[in-house]
Amino acid sequence: MPAFVLRLTRRLTDALAVVGALGVVAMLVHINVDVVLRQLFHWPVPATNEIVSRYYMVMVAFLSLAWADRRGEMIRVEVLSGLLSERLRRLIQVFVYLACAAAFAVLTWTTWSEAMANLRSGTFVMSLNVAVLVWPSYFVLPVAFALALLVSLVKLAVTLSGGDPDALSDGHERAAGDVQA
Repeated sequence: MPAFVLRLTRRLTDALAVVGALGVVAMLVHINVDVVLRQLFHWPVPATNEIVSRYYMVMVAFLSLAWADRRGEMIRVEVLSGLLSERLRRLIQVFVYLACAAAFAVLTWTTWSEAMANLRSGTFVMSLNVAVLVWPSYFVLPVAFALALLVSLVKLAVTLSGGDPDALSDGHERAAGDVQA
């Protein structure tokens, strides 16, 4: 696996995780401004519920998915893996990465189709006589799932080349199977 692919994967997942973290900060500020304005001046920020639920929460929930997967922080069940041979563990890893890649590919395709349909129709919601465009938020999911697909494919390639896919989390491209020419 070329080192630039590993670095690119790491940078993309880090960048989306930062955007997700910024979503937490934006949600915090937005909700606090809404509460203060509503309590002090009886003037709520229009569409706060819609923006929080359609934008911030989606960003927070999905943009860090690939980052967590790359770092090996997804849920794992390793009850019997210690009893298995290294070859069988690697074979199971390959199967898991293939299954994850297939699932993320389906999710990417499905959510992309849904996002495009919402883009074409200009989906919006009304809140206090304010039209809030929500179609852009539908693109968060296919972007997040596509990056998770990339992480699964990179981990699969690293595993097949004899490298350690968990090395993707700590910045050691050589440990992840970088082959020098």
